[in-house]
Amino acid sequence: MAYRGLLQGARSLQRATQLHGYSSFIGSSRSYSRVISSGCIFSLSNESQNAPLLPHGSAISLHSSEITSLPMILNSVRSLSTQVKAPAQARHMGALQVSMLSPGFVYEPYAVPEAIPFWKRWFTRSGWKRTKDDLILELKSAYAIAKLRKTGYTKKQFYQEAIESYKQINSLLAHGDKKSLRKLVTEKMYSTLKNDIKQRESMWSTVFWEMMEPAMKIRTLRARLIGVDKNDMDKVFVQLTLEFLTKQKFEAYDSKGIVVAGDKDKEILVRDIWVFEKCLFHSGSRWRLCGKLVQ
Repeated sequence: MAYRGLLQGARSLQRATQLHGYSSFIGSSRSYSRVISSGCIFSLSNESQNAPLLPHGSAISLHSSEITSLPMILNSVRSLSTQVKAPAQARHMGALQVSMLSPGFVYEPYAVPEAIPFWKRWFTRSGWKRTKDDLILELKSAYAIAKLRKTGYTKKQFYQEAIESYKQINSLLAHGDKKSLRKLVTEKMYSTLKNDIKQRESMWSTVFWEMMEPAMKIRTLRARLIGVDKNDMDKVFVQLTLEFLTKQKFEAYDSKGIVVAGDKDKEILVRDIWVFEKCLFHSGSRWRLCGKLVQ
């Protein structure tokens, strides 16, 4: 039966990946930022002919089928194949120099999954398909995290770095410090934030911003890999989508120093979803903000 096949496929996947301590990345969240972009290149396979090359580009096309065995699921994950154009800067640079660039998009931006009744998930074809799709999404995250751990990644250390980046970027935005901001974000994200600063300065002269510590919650919603070289599975970028739940203070002033918005004596509960990116094949790389998602 399809239901039994689904469970067998799930167990096979769990054994094949050998990922222990993996927890679900499914959850609800909300943000007051903007969506940057979508699309990506990803492969669980070590077969080079199926892994897309970033300089030629790729968009995602996920094909679904009945889930009855491990090979069928892996084939479904591998079928991400449509060509897109690489950035002009990347096309004019060598392979070593390209390693320093960001892919320029957020792969499969996280979205809150639609609730599905228990009976529909387990007793209908559409429910089985949804369960299979959810399983594939979680396996992609598990695979990306497993590869990241080989580089020395730990969740505790990364969360400490992430919350520091979160505070620093927000503080720089409040002060309009575009020069310092550029070092902490990707090229495309910098262009977006620069426009945000310009728009904010047209409304308010100065801004007060402060985050209350510690953060109430930080959690990983999604992890993705972006391949750069189809002949080398180690040349990848990793993107981690984090949810931040914090209490903040905000107040805006006009050119005369009069308060025109907010109240710095009141704490506001803020939920943000940010995407951080890192190059795994360059020793000097660091985590940078590459996207803000709206839910």
